[in-house]
Amino acid sequence: MTSLPNPMSIESRQVVRERLLELAGLLAADEGYNLTGLPGIRILRTETVLHDVPVLYKPGAVFVLQGKKQGMLEGDVYLYDEEHYLSVSVPVPFRMESVASVDRPLLAVYLEFDMQLAAEIASEIEKRSSGTSAAKAKSLVSSKMGPDILDVLLRLLKALTNPVETAVLGAGVLRELHYRVLVGPQGGAMISALQQRGTSGKIVQSLARLRETYRSDISVSALASDAGMSIPSYHTHFKALTGSSPMQYVKAMRLHEARLLIARQDMTIAEVALSVGYVSPAQFSRDFKRHFRRTASQEASWVRQHLGALALGA
Repeated sequence: MTSLPNPMSIESRQVVRERLLELAGLLAADEGYNLTGLPGIRILRTETVLHDVPVLYKPGAVFVLQGKKQGMLEGDVYLYDEEHYLSVSVPVPFRMESVASVDRPLLAVYLEFDMQLAAEIASEIEKRSSGTSAAKAKSLVSSKMGPDILDVLLRLLKALTNPVETAVLGAGVLRELHYRVLVGPQGGAMISALQQRGTSGKIVQSLARLRETYRSDISVSALASDAGMSIPSYHTHFKALTGSSPMQYVKAMRLHEARLLIARQDMTIAEVALSVGYVSPAQFSRDFKRHFRRTASQEASWVRQHLGALALGA
């Protein structure tokens, strides 16, 4: 016999959501990303509907408390809204759209993984989960927002409203949030990426090297050799995990870094182009407009308006 939902559970969930929105609204008074008292936690507030925006998230998770976002990668759609959160195990360039308004702004909590902490937790989970088969590593996963996630988010936001609680309780709650993501429906895929094993693990290691060397000349043959693969095999596995070719990925990394440098107004366009690995400022300007569909100066204004603290290098 099918059981009906417990009305008290539904009511309690609604109370938690209302409290989450109240706290997030206090912590995110400004448009864009708002800093908090904990490293790796930002709260986004936006009143703008966005269409087809290129994004490149760092490993972590995004919890939308009000509004709706969805990401598109290689024909797949990843929903993150009031019922789902997005987990990111490796940084991949994808395109995003969101729903928001002045009356109902989008409010979202962004967790950027502490990679050392995440790897430590993943190791503990794996040691105590013998007999379970390893999941295939995935770059993006959309998962249902369960009561455990809502509970830890509520305690996190409550702690962030009080500097003493942030100092005393923050690190523990932040650790638990990492844990809840890693034991969630997408946890196996994320742990596989963190453990860097097998073929996918070699690509994850390659991505880590690219994040350190993307400003330099990149040799796909050298990347393939380091991964112990032929060039065709490397291309195939790279695209399976990231949705792009190695050189497309490097280009996206360079352009996303450049947009933040331009928004901070510390360098000229030519200086930014050279600093992210472009030899030709003219080629940089063409690639930038093709990727963001705005000129560099137009995109800089957009970033300052919509990304807030993130655009200032905070």
